[in-house]
Amino acid sequence: MFKTRKLLLACALSAATLAITGGAQAKDLTIGLAVANLQADFFNQIKQSVEAEGKAKGVKVITVDAQGNSSTQVSQIEDLITRQIDVLIYIPAGATAAGVPVKAAKAAGIPVIAVDRNAPDAPGDTFIASDSVAGAKALAEYVGKVTQGKGRVAILQGQIGTTPENDRAKGFNEGLKAFPDLKVVAQQPAEWAQDKGFAVAQDMLQRDPNITVFFGRADAMALGAAQAVKVGNLDHPVTIVGFDGDTAALKAVSSGVLQATMTQQTQAMGRLAVASAIDFKAGKTVPKEQLLPAVLTTKDNVAPFIQQHP
Repeated sequence: MFKTRKLLLACALSAATLAITGGAQAKDLTIGLAVANLQADFFNQIKQSVEAEGKAKGVKVITVDAQGNSSTQVSQIEDLITRQIDVLIYIPAGATAAGVPVKAAKAAGIPVIAVDRNAPDAPGDTFIASDSVAGAKALAEYVGKVTQGKGRVAILQGQIGTTPENDRAKGFNEGLKAFPDLKVVAQQPAEWAQDKGFAVAQDMLQRDPNITVFFGRADAMALGAAQAVKVGNLDHPVTIVGFDGDTAALKAVSSGVLQATMTQQTQAMGRLAVASAIDFKAGKTVPKEQLLPAVLTTKDNVAPFIQQHP
């Protein structure tokens, strides 16, 4: 609980710092915000934060939603460029063609702030995200602790090739090294979606009813796995964990449906993206990578995050 309060205080201080800086430079600044899919709570929270911070700073924000379609997003960003935006805040809709909008924006002299996902062939001028490697490692260590280091692990993967999928795979695998009796027996993409997570988890349980752990690399997939476990009438308990800190998942952690998630600082990401846009407009140097810590969230410390998302 102390760590949770400390994080909330740090977020408040960060917000105060951002409020002090960048006021004059925000004048006449237009930001294009290209979001992967606003049906996802995680992306919607970042969008709300960017728009609220933009309004507070007097910045114009033009938001477009790709609805998970990479081709749609390329067209949307081409349109934003023709509307003469000053800075692009970009959350790629997937790994396919993710670098195309970055190259187009840079060719037009527009700085790119990549959030959550970074195109490997054309990274943004700065990258804002959670430290997913460290977060997933901490989650694996938690699973090892609550299972006493034994069990059969099934993993619901996100979109293959995306930054969060790659980093969470790396971190979770690193964390599992300390628990050789926790065996990964199945892993399959479920595209970040709850309905797909449910279907994939059901199939996994039919093939291996002795699974004792599900890790959804996003909360929506973890919630889908929880549904599959519930209807599966298994004769043993299953530990289910996710990653993101979505509102629905936080409530599921509080009720015991999920045992844990990693809460990302979505509101802080949005504010940091706007602050970075203002700095780019002012000609200031912005770090190439800006990673924020995610917080291991269990029933013991979830309440403050339900009340106010960091």
